[in-house]
Amino acid sequence: MELLGSPLPTLYTHPGSTPAKFLPPISTAPSSKNGFPSSPLPQSLSHPWVPRATNLTIGPSSKSSQGLTPSEALPPISSRAAPFTRYTPGDWHRSNLTNSKASETSRRNAELLTADTSRLIQDKYQETRKTQVKTTKKLGERVNDIKFWKSQLRQELDKMIGENNALTDVTKRLERALAKTEAPLQVTQECLLHREKRVGIDLVCDDVEKQLLVEADVIRSCQERMRRYLDQAEARLTSNRMAQHEVERDLANKQVAHCIDDQCHQLRNTSDGISYYQGVERVDATISVPESWAKFTDKNILRSQSERAASAQLRDNIENLLVVTANEMRRQFSCVNVAFTHRIAETAEAKRRIQDHLGKTLQEIFQLKRTMEAIRKAIRDKGRPLKVAQTRLDKRTRRPSMELCRDTAHLRLVSEVCEMEETLQSLQQRLGDAEDTLQRLVHAKSVLEHDLAVKANSLFIDQEKCMGMRKAFPSTVRLLGYV
Repeated sequence: MELLGSPLPTLYTHPGSTPAKFLPPISTAPSSKNGFPSSPLPQSLSHPWVPRATNLTIGPSSKSSQGLTPSEALPPISSRAAPFTRYTPGDWHRSNLTNSKASETSRRNAELLTADTSRLIQDKYQETRKTQVKTTKKLGERVNDIKFWKSQLRQELDKMIGENNALTDVTKRLERALAKTEAPLQVTQECLLHREKRVGIDLVCDDVEKQLLVEADVIRSCQERMRRYLDQAEARLTSNRMAQHEVERDLANKQVAHCIDDQCHQLRNTSDGISYYQGVERVDATISVPESWAKFTDKNILRSQSERAASAQLRDNIENLLVVTANEMRRQFSCVNVAFTHRIAETAEAKRRIQDHLGKTLQEIFQLKRTMEAIRKAIRDKGRPLKVAQTRLDKRTRRPSMELCRDTAHLRLVSEVCEMEETLQSLQQRLGDAEDTLQRLVHAKSVLEHDLAVKANSLFIDQEKCMGMRKAFPSTVRLLGYV
């Protein structure tokens, strides 16, 4: 960058020989009265003392240079503009006068400052000592306040930690008790599932099934209450830990503040580690005043106490819940077992009666079959006499002419055939009745056998499968969550 007021070299658009001297001596260059070139400058210049860098033409020779060779168009070095200055002699004198007056003013101020310095040093020394003593006293009071609140926070923290441990133990017991209820509920559901495998008339909604459904509802109700209290315990533990965290953070902050303020209280002018910290007094990083500071800690302690009280109440509720649910489930377990015992006895008695009826039915079937065999034998026995009588009648129809007499023998043969046919018909009727009766007895036997199988199946389900699973129930110690 060129300085203002300095001459700029003229650039040409064609090559030419470099002159020996670029600018003529100042004494030989024509100049105007005010230091400007004698030839008029172009209108595009923004400052009157800055010449144009390119295509600068000087004097009237610019008009005559048209049509000439590049070497002939160059103006003579002696006709170029002379450099001009920025300031006038008047400006120079005024600057010197101003500097002189400023120097005199500075000397007078220095003399006044020197006179006041010694007095100011003494006054500020005494003031600094008094201020430092007051500050040290205030720091000591602050250290004592922090000690007091630290002790309060530490006591509350110990109590909160103990309460959290107790609530955690009760919560674990509740979780174990909830887990122990799964086995009884599974047994109840399996009993209901097994009893669904009963068939026929035994698939009845009896007292056992009603008690099993009640037992399932009781266990689910106990589980629901346990889960609800477990959720409350988890939420309470979270609240307790938040309150504990606030107390711990407040205690940690107070420990740091106590350490810092105690160090500040012990600092003296001869202590090591003191230094300058420029501008630290202008930094206001405080966010509380003594009243809000004490209120903040007191609020944390009160919150922790409130959380502890609620936690203790919840622990008592959980203890009562464990006792109540254990008693309810054990009582209903006993009711179901009693119902099973009664139902098994009823089923066994029904099975015994069916077996008696089945035995009698089988005996009757045996007797009826013997009777039917006797009827069949009697029918077979009537076959040959009937053949003899019918054969006699048939042969006598071949007698000639008047010999076909309706005599006593003929009448007797006809009567004999009729009697024998009636006898056979009555025997056949009796055989059909016997066969119908036998069918009914066989059907009754089949029904009794099916009913006997149904009762045996029901007795096996209730006595072997269901009661086999219900021989043991979780102990009270397990239901209370201790193991």
